[in-house]
Amino acid sequence: QVQLVESGGGLAQAGGSLRLSCVASGRTFSSYAMGWFRQAPGKEREFVARISRGGRTTAYADSVKGRFTISRDTTKNTVSLQMNSLKPEDTAAYYCAASPRLAPMNAAEYIYWGQGTQVTVSS
Repeated sequence: QVQLVESGGGLAQAGGSLRLSCVASGRTFSSYAMGWFRQAPGKEREFVARISRGGRTTAYADSVKGRFTISRDTTKNTVSLQMNSLKPEDTAAYYCAASPRLAPMNAAEYIYWGQGTQVTVSS
């Protein structure tokens, strides 16, 4: 019922910024909590950020807290991840995902996943 397409990845300098966008299909977007995850080569997928269905509740991994901001725009069926003060260790493929549950942090609770967008941060 929901298809997700990420965009906005690319190359950034350390200390720079990027804004990722995830476009979802249909009006059912508003029925799902959304999350961002990332995975670097040779490493496990890790939680980055989450946002509730109404956009009132957010949570972040300690590694990105204070630097990244998640938001959603129901009218455009999009969820965004603003990434500031980027570090080389932020380099990874970033994925957005949708869950019918209340802003979960567990990847297993997300039903729909995008194909990912690559973020590379150079020093």
